[in-house]
Amino acid sequence: MIDGHPEPEAFADRYSLPDWLARTIQQAVGADADALADALNLPGPVCLRANTPRLTRDALAQRLAAEGVQTVPGRFARDCLVITSPRPNLYGLQAWSEALFEVQDEGSQLLGELVDAQPGEDVLDLCAGAGGKTLQLASQLKNQGRVHAVDVDLARLERLRTRATRAGATCVRIHGRTVPEDLRAARVLVDAPCSELGALRRGPDLRWRLDPAGFAPIPALQRALLETAARHLAPGGRLVYATCTFRPEENDQVVRDFERAHPELERVRLPLDPLLLDPEGFLRTWPHRHGTDAFFASVHTLKK
Repeated sequence: MIDGHPEPEAFADRYSLPDWLARTIQQAVGADADALADALNLPGPVCLRANTPRLTRDALAQRLAAEGVQTVPGRFARDCLVITSPRPNLYGLQAWSEALFEVQDEGSQLLGELVDAQPGEDVLDLCAGAGGKTLQLASQLKNQGRVHAVDVDLARLERLRTRATRAGATCVRIHGRTVPEDLRAARVLVDAPCSELGALRRGPDLRWRLDPAGFAPIPALQRALLETAARHLAPGGRLVYATCTFRPEENDQVVRDFERAHPELERVRLPLDPLLLDPEGFLRTWPHRHGTDAFFASVHTLKK
């Protein structure tokens, strides 16, 4: 009963979902559909990533506590803190003014960790956007090496330029819309444009503004980005493909098509908590299982 009225029988009505999204959720998680739909109707936690060239995660927790903000470590990502204080003004903190942290979902942080960039390497962030993961990759490099940032949205890249300066990420190189032709990177991240269904709890009204007909061109774009990534991957290099959606058309189906076209690439079994992996070894995070937004990722290496 809800306010004296019987609970709606239809799944879509119970969780205030458009019919197409209700079907997508049911197809994606089966018996977990109610749990996922319920989680998408609740606000997600606020997660921070420590800017580790400047301080450790534990040191950041102490700094935040001194400013009245309580946190707990994330369950899965090594540099993650989850805010437990109610509605803190993060951007008014001294720790923020010193660029000691970035706001970044724990699932998103896991994607950056999969790249596993090593100091001295060239790393390509093919869909850098405003640069949340670019800064994470720069942090992994400890400013020894280069992160090459590319995106079709030049305005977002300018925001990245500002953020990189603020964070002290001097190894970031911004290239605009195209990758330098001669670049061969040891690590490539394709944080692909997608339907973004995995982050619906961040904007609950978005479900009513999305038109699923607009999803049709997305897989072809994702495949094209993977082809570009493969051209710029050095022998022995590591390619990470990631989305923030649970549509198989944009996730495992794209990856399998790509693998058929590139037998020179080998899929890597991910060294992560088994709770984060599906039976095929893909990373899948879920709001109702892990407390993160819903992400997908695969990792491949190029045979030498």
